[in-house]
Amino acid sequence: ALWLIARVGDHPVLEFVILVSLRTAISDFVYVLLGLCRWAGGTRRRAEPSVDDAVPEPVQAGQPVLLDPEPGEEEDFGHRSGAYEPELEHGQPEPDEPQQNEPAQPQAAVPHQQQAPQPQQVGQQAAQAGQQAQQAGQQAQQAGQQAAQAGQQAQQAAEHPQPVQPQPKQPRQRVAPQVRQPQEQHEDDPLSGSGSHARPQPNQQQPQQQVQQSATPQQVQQQSQQVPQPQSARQSQQSAAPQQVQQQSAPQQAQPQTAPPQQTARQSQQSAPQQAQPQTAAQQQSARQSQQSAAPQQVQQQSARQSQQSAPQQAQPQTAAPRPSAPQPQAQPQPQAKAKPKQHSQAQTSAQQAQGAQAQTPAEAPVAAPAAKPAKQAAAKRTAPASAAAAKAASAASAAAADRAPSYGEVEMEAVYRVIHERRDIRNDFLPDELPTEVLTRILEAAHTAPSVGFSQPWDFLVLRDEERRQAVHDLAVRQRKAYAASLPKARAKAFAALKIEAILDTPVNIVVTCDPTRGGRHTLGRYTQPMMAPFSTCLAVENLWLAARAEGLGVGWVSFFDERELAETLGLPEHLQIVAYLCVGYVKRFPDEPELAGAGWARRRPLSWAVHEDDYGRRGMPGGDPVSLLDATVDAVRGLDEDAASAARERQGRMTKPPGSLGVLEHVAEQLAGLAGECPPPLPEPAALAVFAADHGVHAQGVTPWPQEVTAQMVSNFLAGGAVVNAFAKQVGAEVCVVDVGVNANLGNASGLIPRKIRFGTADMTQGPAMSRDEATAAIEAGIETARDLVAAGNRCLLTGDMGIANTTASAALIAAFTGASPAQVTGYGTGIDEQTYAHKVEIVRRALELHRPDPQDPIGVLAAFGGLEHAALAGFILGGAALRVPVVLDGVIAGAAALVAQAIAPEVTVGCVAGHRSAEPGHALALEALGVNPLIDLELRLGEGSGAVLALPLVASAVRALREVATFDSAGVADASAEAVPPAERGR
Repeated sequence: ALWLIARVGDHPVLEFVILVSLRTAISDFVYVLLGLCRWAGGTRRRAEPSVDDAVPEPVQAGQPVLLDPEPGEEEDFGHRSGAYEPELEHGQPEPDEPQQNEPAQPQAAVPHQQQAPQPQQVGQQAAQAGQQAQQAGQQAQQAGQQAAQAGQQAQQAAEHPQPVQPQPKQPRQRVAPQVRQPQEQHEDDPLSGSGSHARPQPNQQQPQQQVQQSATPQQVQQQSQQVPQPQSARQSQQSAAPQQVQQQSAPQQAQPQTAPPQQTARQSQQSAPQQAQPQTAAQQQSARQSQQSAAPQQVQQQSARQSQQSAPQQAQPQTAAPRPSAPQPQAQPQPQAKAKPKQHSQAQTSAQQAQGAQAQTPAEAPVAAPAAKPAKQAAAKRTAPASAAAAKAASAASAAAADRAPSYGEVEMEAVYRVIHERRDIRNDFLPDELPTEVLTRILEAAHTAPSVGFSQPWDFLVLRDEERRQAVHDLAVRQRKAYAASLPKARAKAFAALKIEAILDTPVNIVVTCDPTRGGRHTLGRYTQPMMAPFSTCLAVENLWLAARAEGLGVGWVSFFDERELAETLGLPEHLQIVAYLCVGYVKRFPDEPELAGAGWARRRPLSWAVHEDDYGRRGMPGGDPVSLLDATVDAVRGLDEDAASAARERQGRMTKPPGSLGVLEHVAEQLAGLAGECPPPLPEPAALAVFAADHGVHAQGVTPWPQEVTAQMVSNFLAGGAVVNAFAKQVGAEVCVVDVGVNANLGNASGLIPRKIRFGTADMTQGPAMSRDEATAAIEAGIETARDLVAAGNRCLLTGDMGIANTTASAALIAAFTGASPAQVTGYGTGIDEQTYAHKVEIVRRALELHRPDPQDPIGVLAAFGGLEHAALAGFILGGAALRVPVVLDGVIAGAAALVAQAIAPEVTVGCVAGHRSAEPGHALALEALGVNPLIDLELRLGEGSGAVLALPLVASAVRALREVATFDSAGVADASAEAVPPAERGR
């Protein structure tokens, strides 16, 4: 009417505006009628008795467009309706053709944008609008009739279920992906979140939209790809067979469908330009079979709630039992597409499950199947708060995990760690087989990909095949080997003689790895303050080559017995190059289970716990554990003797071809060492190492000795040069001498052979205050423990104590008096040969110190800090470390005795590993040995110190063990045993 008025009144502008408004209103009316018709037509296929069980919700504007997944995306969804999963190989598929086996339904495309008609088209559009209105009225009348018929058909279908009738396959559009052979369908574990059901991606909100499928309500998880596309301002109405769709916030990835995708196809047609989901005839047939089944199964809900559906397949363990009254036809096996593997961390899986559970609300719950139980619904309500909390925590974890680079799979990771653990320094069992060119190239490429400072790549690889050159290098190594063997102690030299150190002539290829420290120029990044980073980078290239060689089955031996300049001249290398490694490479017969030097007893593997520190160096702790101090860890490892091994040694001593008890103290030593080692006979105490701990004392200022304090540093240099008395004794018995600076009041620098562990430059005067702090005392103890660990890891099987420090006998007397309660006069001796006047002054100094500090023997660290020297503390730690490692420690004189009292106060069982080498001329030493409960092996009135008495006692300790190992028994030698009456009366008690 308004348009006619404007037309008669000749108002073209008003006429145009009215016509546009009229066109929009008619279009809206037509869309409503079309939606009603499609809804009424869908009710004819419903298997449920009621149409009102599920209330469809309109698709909201801005909803993500459902597209097919692109190649490479993981497609993980269920097979409840026989859906098959296409694996796309080339881009997006073309839209599917309309399904011709469905009842005809009116459809209308949804325009993306309403275009205003031009003025010259107004008349034609008005006529078309009238025709559309008339057609819409007819369609509305038909929709009402179809709705009534659909209600009757749904009720009859519920009361009289019919078996599934196979439907002929209809032509469909070709899909590019390949599919697997038909497989048995199965349900997935709803708790694990794994299997064939689609899983929500992390960091995505997933509200569910509940719609109604033509046969039965069914929930489909759809995972869209991140393809943001324009949505029309007005989405079309849902089809008559709506599905329960899980929405995701745009843009997000599309999840593949598990139900017949007619709904998606229609939505794609109504939302141009969108692409349709491809579907197959097998999908359509399976969907109709699922829709027509009269015995719905109750499917367990996963984290993203799965709807109750009626499926003609055999019940799986996860599903509720179907009604027995309804027949259960077996579902046809459906083809499944290959699913491309994609790794998910446990945190992602947990987050996906939690998000799925959090997305459920009572309004979104699907229609309950007849087998649903109220108890389960109540339980779900009770667990809702917990699910929300878990979802929040899991979301945070998954957010962090989503940003991480993917790790290797278990197989690849196992291979990486295997090649690391099985890499060996090989010198034996090489084969003469030639090395293929491609294999050599691969290991060199692996070396060349190593990281380097400033990406300077300072390495070069000289491949040697020429026999003449390799013979020249071999001659150099032989000369170096002889020089090294001459420098070793007797026991070490004997062990070294049995070792093979190189395979220069035994391998077909030698590789010399050099470093150019000038490569990259003076401004190489990272080398400005650390010039050694160039050879360190080259070492990484060597390790890469080594690991690659092990993977190829090649053995590699690192040769280091050469003078660098001499080798460079032999090989004709430029002067500016550094030789980092000389490698012998070739195939081998076998790879040893452990390093060759460890198998030969030359050295031992250090435990990882020794090398891991937490925040502060010295606070050791494995990842995930509580940090513990080195002292506490050592004390915890100290334990008593193995009584079984000690008894076995005692029993064998009685059967040896000698009178019982005839070896005196040596028999006790043999039993003690067997109980310490936990085996009978125990290992020989060789090789052995003597640790001489050196430090100065502040009490020297009180004039207790005529020797100047500088003598301590001078004697350290004498030890290192091999000119001291203890060096001569050690050479005789084959022991190694190690000098450890823990508190010398001088800067010794980097003296060759010196082990620097300085805590401070000497102690304070104990008559004026504590000699050191408690922290310094503890640090010095741990320095001694570290020294014991290092020497044992180097292959030593016996430790000897030594000391050097002017005025240390005064500190020793105070320590012994504090722990034994003896008077200063009883514990103080003449030391280095002082006169009577100096001796009396020395006794007075000890008395004044005791009166000042009033020591408590129950506080060993406090007593040590008050009176002791840094070498006392280090010796106490050395003794503790040896006992913890079950290695015997041979004590020297009065300084070692005082330190042993400190160690005993810290760990009472520490004396099980102590062997008293001798009794010193110092009176306090006898009191210390009595308090320790040990008997000295020799008494030569020695008062030198340095460890001289311990070194002289070492052959006696070795003799006790060797007798237990090598002396025959009466039975084995065929010698008649003596009767009990023949045992001397003094020995019968023993």
